[in-house]
Amino acid sequence: MSGRALSFGAIAQAYERFRPGYPVELFDVVTGYAGRPVTTALEIGAGTGKATRLLARRGVTVTATDPDAHMLAELRKHVPPDVRTARAAFEDLRPGESYGLVYAAAALHWTDPAGRWSRMAGLLEPGGVFASFAGPVGLVDPAVEEAVRAARAPFLESDDVPSPDRTPAGHHMQWPGTELQRSEWFTGVQQSVIERSLTMSAGDYVGYLSTVSAYLMLPQSQQERVLGQILRVLPGTVEIAADIVVHLARRRDER
Repeated sequence: MSGRALSFGAIAQAYERFRPGYPVELFDVVTGYAGRPVTTALEIGAGTGKATRLLARRGVTVTATDPDAHMLAELRKHVPPDVRTARAAFEDLRPGESYGLVYAAAALHWTDPAGRWSRMAGLLEPGGVFASFAGPVGLVDPAVEEAVRAARAPFLESDDVPSPDRTPAGHHMQWPGTELQRSEWFTGVQQSVIERSLTMSAGDYVGYLSTVSAYLMLPQSQQERVLGQILRVLPGTVEIAADIVVHLARRRDER
């Protein structure tokens, strides 16, 4: 995995504190698509368990995987005791036990595209569901966004994670739906959006930025400078758009 993908463990507590969680509506979207009770799930890149707890607290038996021991240690503080954990990257997982649901929450883009979908299908029961949910977090006020962009510019041109397959932002189907549509292993690809707006203090917003990989990859001195400059241009509170883009697909029964 890239250094950028493995940059989160050192800030596991900040990740837990500042990253938004997931609403109950997301669980309803996933289970509604499944069309049957989801009893077992495997999570890829679980981080501190923001998504893990959403499913585990609703009766799903979750196995949470992550390549970083610090992230898993933080996760165990916040999830029910029956959640199983495994320190492993997606590429290290081997077919064996199969699950009704395999999902990734803001983590799929860190996985290796080579053999991604055949490997994913091998972890699913026939007819099982794959789910990916993620989405950019952006400032609602254009003037505030421009002030932040200007403060960031000497250090970073952008803090976004680009589309892995270069799908344009305005395309009707976004990644990974675009890959799933081309995959022989999956069918019934759906994309939906859960709209979400959050209000947070300027300090908490900068705390969130401190967990974004683009900033984590900067030298420590530059991290502190750019985040300090951003904090200085922010109002006391900010409104952010944090929509969740959900992609769902079903493993083909005949495979």
